[in-house]
Amino acid sequence: MHDATFAAQVALAGRRVVVTGGARGLGAAFVKTLATAGARVTFGDVLVEAGEALAQQLSAAGHDVAFAPLDLAQPASIAAFVDAAAQRMGGMDALINNAAITNSGGKLAHEVSVETWDAVMDVNVRGTWLMCAAAQRWLRESGRGAIVNIASDTALWGAPKLLAYVASKGAVIAMTHSLAREFGADGITVNAIAPGLTEVEATAYVPAERHAYYLEGRALRRAQVPEDVTGPVLFLLSDAARFVTGQLLPVNGGFVMN
Repeated sequence: MHDATFAAQVALAGRRVVVTGGARGLGAAFVKTLATAGARVTFGDVLVEAGEALAQQLSAAGHDVAFAPLDLAQPASIAAFVDAAAQRMGGMDALINNAAITNSGGKLAHEVSVETWDAVMDVNVRGTWLMCAAAQRWLRESGRGAIVNIASDTALWGAPKLLAYVASKGAVIAMTHSLAREFGADGITVNAIAPGLTEVEATAYVPAERHAYYLEGRALRRAQVPEDVTGPVLFLLSDAARFVTGQLLPVNGGFVMN
């Protein structure tokens, strides 16, 4: 194991972490990695059956992990989920806003319906905002609160035929900057990760040409996998990043460079 990753994992032992969209894909990778690092994890998702199965699997292996239903499109669901997570763990030290929907993939701007646009914004933007707002009290009480918002590098290079999603992730990046200034008074760090096209279930719909475009454009010529993203997120949640806030970190093998 890489020394930096090991150090971040050790620093997260006993940390109380909430993850949204943790039932599968990148979210499940966050949950598993945090559990292995000794963190206490409560995760939510609309995929109840998959979420319960993952929690049962990790709990059976001796990890402190629990699942609760969460629908980011429903403000009441968000409030209930945060309260349940904080009550179960006796507070909250960190939040990973991972849950999102795409829905507009493969459609040109004039082909996206208002209903699709609103659905994507309600989950990806409003849902992230409400999660942060609901968690603020608990993160303040932690004394070392940290939020990591999962954005996307599509908002940095302007991916076509994905407008609603790209716009929503651009909003998440802007929100991260504003929340970092607001929440800084409470000692809460707020940062964002912008992954590239990662090989998970949620990207199975992406055409082969887009996968090839990413592969050819990366400085590191290989497919991106969830483990490429979990390490940077662990760092931002750890005490090693307590003076890092309001930042966006592209994690895409050099496809987009600052």
